Amino acid sequence: MLRRLWERLRHGADTLPYPGGTPGFPERFRGRPVLDPAGAGGPALDLGACLFSPDEATACPEGALRFTTEHRLASRTREGLVTATGELPSPAALQGRARRLFGRSLRLRSVVAGSCGGCEAELVALGNVVFDMARFGVQFVASPRHADGIVVTGTVNPNMRAALEKTYEAVPDPRLVIAVGACAIGGGPFRAGPEAGTGVPAGIPVDLYIPGCPPHPLTILDGLLRLLGRIEDGTRGPRG
Repeated sequence: MLRRLWERLRHGADTLPYPGGTPGFPERFRGRPVLDPAGAGGPALDLGACLFSPDEATACPEGALRFTTEHRLASRTREGLVTATGELPSPAALQGRARRLFGRSLRLRSVVAGSCGGCEAELVALGNVVFDMARFGVQFVASPRHADGIVVTGTVNPNMRAALEKTYEAVPDPRLVIAVGACAIGGGPFRAGPEAGTGVPAGIPVDLYIPGCPPHPLTILDGLLRLLGRIEDGTRGPRG
């Protein structure tokens, strides 16, 4: 028993000190893409449609597009994911009653609506000892009746649309909707397919968009904490 206690003490803590410390990402990590204004000629980037593939950078012969190691990508609006400068405004935190209800305790129901499984793997990782989302009072629950909101992944194909709408209606008011991944935001790489959807339907209002294919666990966690008002640091520029 003493040996086990000593080993645990020697091992130390594995949980990242986020948001107190900035995590270090390897150079190969593909975070927020930025455009070289001179080489790009003035277009804008739509992070909601971006798949964060290295092919997107190499496809530009002028080298006007590059990926940074900036993991903070979330936005409160779909339009907020479109940028020409490489900077994004920090998502506005909830206000009023919603802030009082959800600021310290948020229960979410996951709805997998035609996904490849990548985004779900990152959501599951939020519960491990490294990211430990529960320390912020955020947890997933099995029933929408016990939830404060839903997390949607996948393209929302025709076979899942009714299930998503019923789950949304089952969550008590006030409720939150969080679209995670390129598929939930706009259909991702499958949006041109005849049996694929184009993301969360217009009839369901989205409170937070988290782009990526799939997004890193810290990208998801950062967006959630900003929505809850646990992180407030203004505009986020590219890093790396």
